[in-house]
Amino acid sequence: MRPSRRAPDELRPVTLERGVVKYAEGSCLVKFGDTHVLVTATLEDRLPPWLKGQGRGWVTAEYGMLPRATLERTRREASAGKQSGRTVEIQRLIGRSLRTIIDLEALGERQITVDCDVLQADGGTRTASITGAWVALADCVNWMKSRNMIKANVLRDNVAAISCGIYNGTPVLDLDYAEDSEAETDANFVMTGDGRIIEVQGTAEREPFTETEFLALMALARKGVARLVDLQKLAVA
Repeated sequence: MRPSRRAPDELRPVTLERGVVKYAEGSCLVKFGDTHVLVTATLEDRLPPWLKGQGRGWVTAEYGMLPRATLERTRREASAGKQSGRTVEIQRLIGRSLRTIIDLEALGERQITVDCDVLQADGGTRTASITGAWVALADCVNWMKSRNMIKANVLRDNVAAISCGIYNGTPVLDLDYAEDSEAETDANFVMTGDGRIIEVQGTAEREPFTETEFLALMALARKGVARLVDLQKLAVA
């Protein structure tokens, strides 16, 4: 039995609330159970120096956790003077994931910066961030279309992410913290709306996992991502 009493293939309750920040071109408050992330998308008429003059845009991401997103206060990284390796890894993952499904040439010489701020953490903050980031990005693109800044279909597909793991010998979907901290194996899957794989991160915490177990996790992930993509489409409809 899972601590949350969910079925092995059951997601936590997921909500995607759009338009929660007045000034951002796109925004989404995403909730995976007790994991809550505020995502904003900001359009800027500037590019990294190495991209100037190439006729294409850029999408990048930043990620951070508020001090009391966790049970005990976490020191702000700004006060420490540097970002942790975990933070850098996650924000690069978010940026990579979004860039795979956007037409950077159609975007023009502009940059969209997606900020993911974890308000409350209970496992799966990176997967929630990616899923909510797509909604914020879609709203930013629609904001541009409404002002005739772009004409082509800039977004080529959806992108969403979900965690899976082996808990008490059973493959399960969408781990919360209670499961993640005790799982024998945990993995994160990032996929497009049509089921293609962007990134897979999998780690054996105790015993190495088999190919059969990995395929079971993959099957769960496909089911979970398909459900998340349906929720994204409903959110932006």
